[in-house]
Amino acid sequence: MRPQDWAFFAALAAAVAVVVAAIRGDALAAVAGCGVTATLMWASHALSRRYHGPMPAWGRWGLLWPRHVLGPGPLARLLAPTPGERIFELGPGIGVHALPIAAALSPAGSLSVLDVQPLMLDHLARRAARAGVHNIEATIANGRVLPYEPASFDGAYLIDVLGEMPDARGALLELHRILKPGGRLVVGEYFVDPDFVSFGSLVTMAHDAGFSLEGRRGIRLMYLARFVAQSANACRPGPVTGRGPASTPAARSAAAAAPVDRSSGARC
Repeated sequence: MRPQDWAFFAALAAAVAVVVAAIRGDALAAVAGCGVTATLMWASHALSRRYHGPMPAWGRWGLLWPRHVLGPGPLARLLAPTPGERIFELGPGIGVHALPIAAALSPAGSLSVLDVQPLMLDHLARRAARAGVHNIEATIANGRVLPYEPASFDGAYLIDVLGEMPDARGALLELHRILKPGGRLVVGEYFVDPDFVSFGSLVTMAHDAGFSLEGRRGIRLMYLARFVAQSANACRPGPVTGRGPASTPAARSAAAAAPVDRSSGARC
């Protein structure tokens, strides 16, 4: 088990202790427990930045818990898969999202999934067979270099996975490579996950990889973000986070003087 997982489960135990203390009317213990819970959650996130890797396969049943904004329904509405398309999922786990997305692509479309843990893909295959879903193509690999041709997918998504990657920026570059120009990318993150990637960090990395932000569902602590892959020679709009070189007065003056691509509204 990863160090961040130990910290995460300790935080859960502390949170349970807070609830018990509150029920008993012990305000001091409840306040102290909140402090311990917050500290352990911070530690789980800090450890995740040092120890990269996938969630252990033994915890796979935790993926069945309700995810609200990050659930299969909200993902399908934002990704908008249509029959006949080819979609890619990085880190599908046991297929909580893969099964309904693959079903939406039938009969002519397909869903390609890639996971580093064979046990996860084994469970996904069994669940797909029971559900009568037969258009999922699974690959075992680490995701650093995706074994697909350039511009071969209409869309892609990953839920609570990007922070597990040793090189998140490289993973986004690979996703951009395999997506067609104009292809959709949806990324989901939840702050309770030790490997949480903040919305601001995601937008900056995605922009650097050649994506433009189209929209977001949820709040910054629990969100689905939709991006569109720009062509390699397209003008890219500046980051929307308000940070970085584009936020300096000199850069703003230079941007104001730059020519505008009227077809996209982006400055070249």
